[in-house]
Amino acid sequence: MDILRSKQVNTDITEHGLTEQANIGSKLRKPPSGSAEDGLLAVRGEVKSRKSKVEGPEGWFLPIGLLRDGARELGIELDGTQVDRLDRFAATLVETNRSFNLTRITEPAEIVTGHYLDSLACLAAYEISKGARVIDVGTGAGFPGIPIKIARPDIELTLLDASRKKLKFIERAADEIDIEVRLVHARAEDAGRDPVHREAYDAAVTRALADMKTLVELCLPLVKVGGVLIANKSEDVDAEIDAARPIIGQLGGRIDEIVSVTIPHTDITRRLVVVSRTRPTPPEFPRPYAKIARKRRTQ
Repeated sequence: MDILRSKQVNTDITEHGLTEQANIGSKLRKPPSGSAEDGLLAVRGEVKSRKSKVEGPEGWFLPIGLLRDGARELGIELDGTQVDRLDRFAATLVETNRSFNLTRITEPAEIVTGHYLDSLACLAAYEISKGARVIDVGTGAGFPGIPIKIARPDIELTLLDASRKKLKFIERAADEIDIEVRLVHARAEDAGRDPVHREAYDAAVTRALADMKTLVELCLPLVKVGGVLIANKSEDVDAEIDAARPIIGQLGGRIDEIVSVTIPHTDITRRLVVVSRTRPTPPEFPRPYAKIARKRRTQ
């Protein structure tokens, strides 16, 4: 498991077997489990943002009115710096996506609705406390974590993923838009058994990670007692939630509420499942992913 902290000096400190490094010129080592991707993949070509050839006629890559109005409908008022960071992150995402397959959503308006407003729905469903330690599990290209961090710069954000390629993209993009995040290269089930991460976070957020039964087993062990998991799910998730209730109880969790949020400027409704952590998770959880998946197939 590798950790990168953006915007920090390279310390080469080893803590509980994990190497913490700066995000500029850092080298990621293979996780002990060997389950994540090998090698360090650099972004090919020059990364451009505001001066990208894909910028709009007014100098913005994104339709800014759509972004501001949509965020406002979710109860979030974005200032100029936040809008600028979201715009530059989107332009960098699209530019990088020409070389690496990071996302299928590349049209500016669809980035606003399908990535940004969909991610910010987590903040509309639950009020994360000021200064909270938040982990985005299975972040991919940085969603929902990066939009949440830009909208809530007070939080301490960790982005966890098994894809080295995607973390390297986030590393470079975070430098470009000048935000500080912590990157962890690991599988979620490995992080959940590591004392550095187990029960270390006030909140976990995730989007399109897995079915609820798998998702809660991967995420809840990372959350402190008294903390929450916010899972962004599709509208037709009732049966999935009901099937997950027994394992949620085993893991020391409880479903507090299920909030329906319509993504502004779309007809898409998300169900934000808020699971509170009420007691410690038994030490046998999370199980290895192969065992989780095998048990799911037999049920």
